[in-house]
Amino acid sequence: MIIDSHHHLWQYNPNEYGWIKNDRLKVNFGTEELAAVAKATGIDGFVSVQARQTLEETDTLCRLAEQSPYIKAVVGWVPLVDSKIESVLEQKSQLPQLKGVRHVIQDEPDDSYWLGDDFNRGVAMLNRFHLRYDLLIFARQLPSAIVFVDKHPMLPMVVDHIAKPTIVADTYDDTWERHFRELAKREQLMCKWSGVATEVRDKTWSMDTIKQYFDVMLEAFTPRRIMFGSDWPVCLIATEYDRWFSTTRALLEPLSPDERNLILGDNAAQFYGIM
Repeated sequence: MIIDSHHHLWQYNPNEYGWIKNDRLKVNFGTEELAAVAKATGIDGFVSVQARQTLEETDTLCRLAEQSPYIKAVVGWVPLVDSKIESVLEQKSQLPQLKGVRHVIQDEPDDSYWLGDDFNRGVAMLNRFHLRYDLLIFARQLPSAIVFVDKHPMLPMVVDHIAKPTIVADTYDDTWERHFRELAKREQLMCKWSGVATEVRDKTWSMDTIKQYFDVMLEAFTPRRIMFGSDWPVCLIATEYDRWFSTTRALLEPLSPDERNLILGDNAAQFYGIM
């Protein structure tokens, strides 16, 4: 089974999705559009990830997962700093499609936000409710990510978009690599090969430009802790879905069939509890 471990759905509204600046994304992306992607590419299933920080969206994504044969799991949002987070988790964990949660740390003005007591109190409850945590950060936040992950050594987590290095064809983000390799030493941590094309600062991107980042990820996390993801439809800013998928398959070609299967679906299925 091929699983795209990271995609989004939305009914576009500028008041609800103020972070969307690119005109190509200012349209609706729903289950019909997702089904078209699946049929065109041969993807068997998807993990739907929150795109706005509301409980309403978490409920909506779970409802859509009930209706769509392609949505295999949902990563929603819950108010982790709320004093009533335990009761929220008790309620939301009853949704069979909800497998994890995410907070948009990359948009927090204070990089130490997720080191606060209230946030970590909420995160510490996730294991009890069989929920995973997705880390959405920029490369500059990797040092604080290491501190955060070490606070929760038993909680399954995954780094979204390889922690968003700054990618330029004629330079290399050495600072990202140093901190990324250190973070990867935490064995409870997985990594998503997703959202990389949109981090390229050049007008165009190529496999050669992103390959050195792929190689670092592959060595640091190994095939047993990497998941393929697209970040569709956000990826459309920089690449069509089929180009990203075919590029990923080309990068995976030197690996064994078993290793390719792990990255293209088996790891996501195991991590998110997809049957």
